[in-house]
Amino acid sequence: MMAMQYSFTLPVDYDMSIIDRRIRDKGPMLDGFPGLGFKAYLSARKGEFGSRENLYAPFYLWQQPERASDFLTGPGFKGLTQSFGWPQVKTSIVWHAETAPLLAEASFATKETIAIEPYSLLADIRDEEIRQAKQQARQRDVVASISAFEPTCWTLVRFSLRRSAPLIAGSSQIYRVGHISLS
Repeated sequence: MMAMQYSFTLPVDYDMSIIDRRIRDKGPMLDGFPGLGFKAYLSARKGEFGSRENLYAPFYLWQQPERASDFLTGPGFKGLTQSFGWPQVKTSIVWHAETAPLLAEASFATKETIAIEPYSLLADIRDEEIRQAKQQARQRDVVASISAFEPTCWTLVRFSLRRSAPLIAGSSQIYRVGHISLS
């Protein structure tokens, strides 16, 4: 399994209803995409839930990582780059992913990225992250909990989809979920 996300930082005065409309119109186009676990169409507004920027930042869970290549070389991604530019696509190796049957009920997402110290015991970190992701998945409000790591810059990725907004952002970025595409 592989997690993937790209993010576009939009101007402070950007009309975010354009993003809402884009998600509403184009979101269903990825429904049923082969090899996709889910795509969460995410946005954040500057000042809301502690966000420092206006963002459009879709997050993907790929059951079959090779299908990410099909998406990135396809017409949907080409259209995205023509509208917003060429993003850096961040990919992570999934340590644990747990999704509930009611995944489409997600209204909010959180993502936390944490640096891994050099020479850390990765197996111990992985085991603890899996334990935490499983514990988080048991929370009533959580419909997806993912733990992953990105070895090119040595970071942990903690991602969750939720039915309601978390109380405190902490170091997490909180997003609104506009649509969930499922394979």
